[in-house]
Amino acid sequence: MEQFLDKELLNNTVRSYLTVLLVILAILTIKRIVSKYLAKLMFRLVGKAGKHVARESFLNLVVQPLDYFLLLLIGIISIDQLTFPEVLNVMVYRISLKEFLDALADGILISVFIWLGLRVIEFIALVLEQKANLTADMTDNQLIIFFKDFFKAILVILGILMILRFSFNQDISNLLTGLSIVGAALALATRESLENLIASFIIFFDKPFITGDLVKVNGFSGTIEKIGLRSTRIRTLEKTYISVPNKQMVDTIVDNISLRSHRKAEIRIEVGLDATSSQLLQLIKEVRSILLLNPVEGIAVYLVDTGKNAHVVNIEYLSLVTQPMEEFLQQRQDIIFNIISLMEGLKIQMAAAATDVVVTNKSIG
Repeated sequence: MEQFLDKELLNNTVRSYLTVLLVILAILTIKRIVSKYLAKLMFRLVGKAGKHVARESFLNLVVQPLDYFLLLLIGIISIDQLTFPEVLNVMVYRISLKEFLDALADGILISVFIWLGLRVIEFIALVLEQKANLTADMTDNQLIIFFKDFFKAILVILGILMILRFSFNQDISNLLTGLSIVGAALALATRESLENLIASFIIFFDKPFITGDLVKVNGFSGTIEKIGLRSTRIRTLEKTYISVPNKQMVDTIVDNISLRSHRKAEIRIEVGLDATSSQLLQLIKEVRSILLLNPVEGIAVYLVDTGKNAHVVNIEYLSLVTQPMEEFLQQRQDIIFNIISLMEGLKIQMAAAATDVVVTNKSIG
């Protein structure tokens, strides 16, 4: 038996082949158990922040990549203990078969490791998304999606560089230098897009407004429907859909109407010049009484101007912003009707529209 085990075949003993085979069979048998155990250890590290995320969700994401990673890692280490047969070490293109297989094994191992890293990023994003769903602010969800894709892209690029370095023995320093030059050129060419991207981060973190807020910017008023990486989409009061570059949203003055505590109403009355001072005083007094019967604040009723065409009475009051717009408009309408009835009772006339007649003399010669 010993003679058979010590028999040499393709530069290795039968004992060596059997040892490698037993190791691979053993890892095939227990890899799922080991993978689940390692996954549970990983969950203890990253799952503390995700108390609302089921452990099974994490295990489903990482167990399969761990299976393949462990199998490949142990298999490569075991097979590497064998001496590659000289008779099989033929040239493939410009490299030997052994070098080709080593490079292929390293590339596959790195790829599976990157795959595992991508699954961990997905789980962390899942944890953050569930936390973000507990709040009414949808910008957090958009930010999580962006950073998830961003870190995935970085990890994939890192994996490609590792494969070039360890599988193909390429010096990546020149490649990194070239990439930095290309990156600088792209940054210069896409300066405006980068400014909008940076502005989107400022909006995400500073939160001057969130999705669903009613804002006024650049003469437009509307509801924020989406905050993107390049622009912010607004549904105007006229139901049109406009996109405003994020840089403008950061650089210009944005009036966030949703953050107001009160909504201001203003009514302007032009009274005829035949109204006496006592009538005007009585009108102002009675208008204040009308306003006091309504749930409003900041009441201001004053005679603000008088001229050749009319006496001008200005009426202002504040309503809570939580009051629905329909109720606000209905309340304003009722107040105006009450003022009209009051003026009829006081026999005060509205000012007539002024008409100017201009006569010019032209000589025809």
